[in-house]
Amino acid sequence: MWYQHLFQSERGRKCLTHDRRGLCRLLWEQWSPSWAFSDDIFERTAASFENPDFVDIVIHAYRFVHGKEAGDPTLDELEKILESKPKIAVPCITLDGSQDPLKPDGSASHAEMFVGRHERRVFEVGHAFPAEAPEAFAQAVIDVHSWALEAEQG
Repeated sequence: MWYQHLFQSERGRKCLTHDRRGLCRLLWEQWSPSWAFSDDIFERTAASFENPDFVDIVIHAYRFVHGKEAGDPTLDELEKILESKPKIAVPCITLDGSQDPLKPDGSASHAEMFVGRHERRVFEVGHAFPAEAPEAFAQAVIDVHSWALEAEQG
């Protein structure tokens, strides 16, 4: 995860500023090695990289995760709640890509966090799960919604 360290430096900010399309395409290819996305799909997404806040937001997000940047103080109360690692009581389906190099074990070790109805589903995809397996992603949303309706109806 070399890019994590790159984004901690000013060199990383410069790289992202000057070649965001090239760097992001390389990351897409590494994160989802079996996804044969087209140039058109990449370019439709890459248009968002031209947002004037893109570089600052990406750099801040990675630095925040590593404790090198402060978060939004208005979210401090939520951060405290999340730090306590509360159990998840709402119906959930976790989706894991078996080819995701960023999360090699996926959500397998998180099972104890779910006290409500929960399923873990694994598919042969990388990090861009909704793009690589849109039907499975949509089915998970539909299934969780139906579980919630079932719970409401008793």
